[in-house]
Amino acid sequence: DRATEELLVTRILARRPDDGILGEEGGERAGTSGVRWVLDPIDGTTNYLYGLPIWAVSVAAEVDGVVVAGVVDAPALGRRYAAARGAGSWEDGPLGRRVLQASSGRSLAEALVSTGFAYTSERRAQQAEDLRALAPLVRDIRRLGAASLDLAWVGAGYVDAYFESGLHAWDVAAGGLIAREAGAIVSTLPAVSPLGEVTVAATPGIHDALRKVLVSSVDAT
Repeated sequence: DRATEELLVTRILARRPDDGILGEEGGERAGTSGVRWVLDPIDGTTNYLYGLPIWAVSVAAEVDGVVVAGVVDAPALGRRYAAARGAGSWEDGPLGRRVLQASSGRSLAEALVSTGFAYTSERRAQQAEDLRALAPLVRDIRRLGAASLDLAWVGAGYVDAYFESGLHAWDVAAGGLIAREAGAIVSTLPAVSPLGEVTVAATPGIHDALRKVLVSSVDAT
């Protein structure tokens, strides 16, 4: 993680020395240009350590606080996802490039939904309670272990929705833009979870229904 972030920071500052940087490992470096880079050097570190191929390098660029470009690169999968604000998002993979489009699903009962869990047992216990309320209402649940890929795969249509509490800016900056540019809705549920904000990304046809279930679950606990 640290070596990857150091490499990214060195290359960025060599070309754009006045930009700011926010990285998971190195914290924040102020800039003067109005541009800030948001870095997750290895998203899915546990997968990486175990040799599972579902991990990624996530890089996003903000201008005056608005994410305008993002890349989620999954080298072990041979896939790279990218987006530019207002210009769509795309996947480069074994079969070449394709433009991304979120799924057309309209029923929560037929939705494949991904989520994530925290490292601490106490936080996972609360997240499991949220999941218990949702699991009977959807087609199935996936836990991939890399938030940036979860978000990109909502945009790619590989899953219909994704939600997770307690994420940070580096988790969602690039993947969130990729999902939005593919037609998904990305939102947060503020102050409804003891674990912090819940990030929700979903195809438009099920976004509101998923939010309602998540809010009801937290209220019940």
